Amino acid sequence: MASIDQIKKLRELTGVSMIECRNALDGSSGDLDLAQDILRKSGALKAAKKSERQAGQGIIEAYIHSNGKIGVLLELNCETDFVARNEEFKTLAHNIAMHVAAMAPRYVSPEDIPEEYLSGEKEIYKEQVGNSGKPQNIIDQIIEGKLNKFKDEICLLTQPFIKNPDIAIKDLIEQCIAKLGENIKVGRFARYQIQ
Repeated sequence: MASIDQIKKLRELTGVSMIECRNALDGSSGDLDLAQDILRKSGALKAAKKSERQAGQGIIEAYIHSNGKIGVLLELNCETDFVARNEEFKTLAHNIAMHVAAMAPRYVSPEDIPEEYLSGEKEIYKEQVGNSGKPQNIIDQIIEGKLNKFKDEICLLTQPFIKNPDIAIKDLIEQCIAKLGENIKVGRFARYQIQ
């Protein structure tokens, strides 16, 4: 049975409800790190369940970098106006907009990449490894690996978060979904830069 101090500590670290913190601590035999892992996994499950719900509310976040030469407009959607006004939601929008300014993704998710764009990249990779003398199945695996890496690099949701490279932007959003209890989606973004 978890102590109230352990529950409070876990709640401070995660922002999750007291009941969920108690259950995670009970499930981890009081191990704080393991309890955080349990909450992360349950947060990802909750996010997956909520992903089908309509996210028709939200905010537009504007971020201008300190040098005044890079700016971002980001649409972050949620289910209710109540969550759209929440400080944690606004902080998430700000962090994602700042990330877009720093990392310059081209698309929100891999599904948004046009097929002809990927075909062009695939041709480049074929030329790079085509004359390597390796068997065709190995060449195909190399090309597929390079293509997946390329998708991860140019898509916002799969990029490592600039403030914490151990998590991707989609993981950051899932953590917020777990705390706020609503579906959250990046609608779109625009990044402007003066050369």
